[in-house]
Amino acid sequence: MQHITRPTPAAARGETDAPGNVTCPAPAAASGEADSTRRVTASLRSLLSRRKGVLAKLAAWSAAESAQTFLGGYCVARSLDDGFLRAAPSTGLLWLAGAAVAILFGAPVVRGVFAQLPHLTEPLRDQLVRGSVVRALRTATTAGGGGGGGVNATAVSRLTSQTEIARDSFAGLVLATRSFVFVAVGALVGLLSLAPQFLLVVLPPLVLGLALFTASLRPMARAQHRYLDADEAVGLRAEITRTALRDTVACGAQEATAAQNRRAVDEASAAQRALARWASVRTFSVATAGQLPVLLLLVTTPWLLRLGVTAGSVVGALTYVLQSLLPALHTLMTVLGAAGARLFVVLDRLTQPVPPTPTPPPVPAAAPPGPRRTGRAATALQLRHVRAAYGPGARPVLDALELTVEQGEHLAVVGPSGIGKSTLLHISAGMLTPDRGDVRLFGRAVAACPPPELIALRVLAPQEAYVFTGTLRDNLRYLRPDADRAAVDRAVDALALEPLVDRVGGLDRTLTPDALSLGERQLIALGRAHLAPAPLLLLDEATCHLDPVAESTAERALSARPGTLVVVAHRLSSALRADRILVLDGTRAQHGTHDELLGRSALYRDLVGHWNQVQE
Repeated sequence: MQHITRPTPAAARGETDAPGNVTCPAPAAASGEADSTRRVTASLRSLLSRRKGVLAKLAAWSAAESAQTFLGGYCVARSLDDGFLRAAPSTGLLWLAGAAVAILFGAPVVRGVFAQLPHLTEPLRDQLVRGSVVRALRTATTAGGGGGGGVNATAVSRLTSQTEIARDSFAGLVLATRSFVFVAVGALVGLLSLAPQFLLVVLPPLVLGLALFTASLRPMARAQHRYLDADEAVGLRAEITRTALRDTVACGAQEATAAQNRRAVDEASAAQRALARWASVRTFSVATAGQLPVLLLLVTTPWLLRLGVTAGSVVGALTYVLQSLLPALHTLMTVLGAAGARLFVVLDRLTQPVPPTPTPPPVPAAAPPGPRRTGRAATALQLRHVRAAYGPGARPVLDALELTVEQGEHLAVVGPSGIGKSTLLHISAGMLTPDRGDVRLFGRAVAACPPPELIALRVLAPQEAYVFTGTLRDNLRYLRPDADRAAVDRAVDALALEPLVDRVGGLDRTLTPDALSLGERQLIALGRAHLAPAPLLLLDEATCHLDPVAESTAERALSARPGTLVVVAHRLSSALRADRILVLDGTRAQHGTHDELLGRSALYRDLVGHWNQVQE
């Protein structure tokens, strides 16, 4: 049985093991991986091609590091062969002094490298932030949202942690790769200068370890991708559980919700174990490429001495391997295996193609406002045989619901807490999918409507209103960016927003969202709903933080606006202002006027009595 699902970024990217259970996507097909690789490579190549001067300076400083590496092992070999082993300690000390000078010369080299590094990493971060902002805004306008929608959690993650991960990983990758390449060149040239036979001992395990590590990079990246997806899925499940806690308890869906959460946690645990297994492959590669050459040098020392290789050269070769190659190799593999895999996964996400700006389709003309009317040929909202529950085996909150809302009508929805009022509005807006039944907006099946069309047809204003840092005018025009000054002024007058405008310093003064009260946030969301071109407004307790006078003013203004209004009533006065009232009681729904429902609905009489007691 399908139960109510909340649309989430993870669900959009992957599949569900059962409706509503977000799981990680399967590993990408070969073509998908190839596309990701090309996209990430193209992004890095584009960045590096514009920083050729920085790369040249990095190469110059790194060449100095290569010379330092060469001198380190060569001076040690010469100090033994030409000095201490020939009873010439002064010569030996002189060669060691040369090695010490080479080591001290490493400090300005490191300083020069780090001075150039920000010129590579900061442009990458800025590029990713710009792309993430554009993508988040485009996705928000494409996927739809109500007047008080908030910023998507995944978009926030991409703007903060994921861009920082990309920057830090890229910096580590540049440092490790640069260091290994130039250190390896210095060390191999040094080994060749001491005795060519050293290359026969050192190169085979070095190449074997590097080949094994390179072969593990792609599956390691897939494991990292799986882990990040699973980690996001756990966060999303936690957010869904938190926001739906009241309804979950009210509908007895605790066990089903806990099972979904356990599956998400188990997937994250399995993904982390897979990542740990590939980390062990990295450790084995380091041992093969870095530590096996040391063992082979020690084992083959008698053979090398028989070939005429000097003892000082053997010590110098060990110096190259132990002090230069092994540390650089360990750093490279650690960074590539961890930071490199993270960088690939994060860049793959952050460089996804930006969705095109949607073009809203033509919307049906809304009927002129006025008193309640009946007998229209067209309807604004129609639900037929709609059933919805919060999980398999849970009691439905909506069961075989039949509802028709005519164009221009003002409908109030009432019922006890947790009875399904918000669920009804989210289903009507196309944000949730019912277990069964048909939902239509202005004759169009909601399930078949693309997001841009849903955006053009309805506005859903939730209880928690979203206000962004920007001018009050821009906040009011959030759903209608092309609204002129006269339209904004009419909305301000209709909803009596003048005191708020005066308090914040005018329509063109930048708002600080944290400085606004909950009621002021709701007034701004109601103002943008009034300006929105959509012919259907759905208010999910969007006036609960307003006083009765402000609520009355807002609802009368929205009801007088051309279009249809559906409100989850917070007070009896809100229900009395509606043309018709829908009562949800968990078993069957009844609708009618206030007087009609007083006569035939015991639940409505109880609600009215409760409201009257609160007023008294």
